[in-house]
Amino acid sequence: MSAAPSLATRSRSGRLFASPPPAVAIEIAGDRVAAVAFAGGTPPLVSAYAFEPLPAGLVVPSLNASNVADEAALVGALRSVLEKVAPRARRAALVLPDTVAKVSLVRFEKVPGRMQDLDQMIRWQVRKAAPFRIEDAQLSWVPGLGLPGGGREYLVTLARRDIVEGYERACDRAGVHAGLIDLATFDLINAVLPGLGEAGGDWLLVNVAGDYATLAVVRGPDLVFFRNRPDAAEADLADLVHQTAMYHEDRLGGGGFRYVLLAGAWMQGLDRAEHLRRALEERLGARVEPLDFRPAAALSDRIGVNPALLDALAAPAGVLLRERARRTSADAGRVA
Repeated sequence: MSAAPSLATRSRSGRLFASPPPAVAIEIAGDRVAAVAFAGGTPPLVSAYAFEPLPAGLVVPSLNASNVADEAALVGALRSVLEKVAPRARRAALVLPDTVAKVSLVRFEKVPGRMQDLDQMIRWQVRKAAPFRIEDAQLSWVPGLGLPGGGREYLVTLARRDIVEGYERACDRAGVHAGLIDLATFDLINAVLPGLGEAGGDWLLVNVAGDYATLAVVRGPDLVFFRNRPDAAEADLADLVHQTAMYHEDRLGGGGFRYVLLAGAWMQGLDRAEHLRRALEERLGARVEPLDFRPAAALSDRIGVNPALLDALAAPAGVLLRERARRTSADAGRVA
């Protein structure tokens, strides 16, 4: 996406151009902690990575309950991966599971001229469906798809502030400031957008994590559909994908997907991933391909490539690609 909401609850940067984008990203999932480092260049280079498995129950990503059962153990895992990847890093981007936040697409046929008024309208709209008090929420939004007549959709992310702060605090104790916090599926999209080219047509991402599945439809740089389902079984997932394809055709004016990309499944085993991929192909009547971010970010020669590794690196690589693109765009705007 050209932009995505950041869940960070605070920023230590006083100016937009005060510091370069982070070169290190951390992903915290229910079963692992990962760190990925970029080296410079065009395309950027994934220079190092590390993983640390987490015991069951240590981190339980959730929208409305405590996520971290043992902060000290999580801090230890974070320190371990950072020591292997970037021991001197003091800033990092952080990727969290989709299930820690509620994602909505809010549509206004008429957009107010003042940013303050728009922000209040968005807050009023999402308040009605929020599973917790809006006063206790960390709310972020970015403009989305433009509508005929001057209206617009907005991509809104809502999370409990104390839950986000729990992840930030663990990073602080591990020695890095998480100034940017994103959701996994957002950054899977960011990982592949630069390599998809300029050809038109919507595409579908199916993100299969260990404890949830998310379906996202992207049109150009904009997210136009997002659905998360915790604990989705394989049969349920096939039904959800079919329902999404029908909704895309009937309600979003779609005429089939240009691409269907599957992410996350290969970390759960090659046989299971291939079985799921074929099942989705049969249900959609379209080719389903594994997500591959290498057109946008190269891998160091010493990194051996396999589908499970590409799955595991994609989201943290995506958030770093997003920030590099944002910085490049901002610098171009300054020159212009």
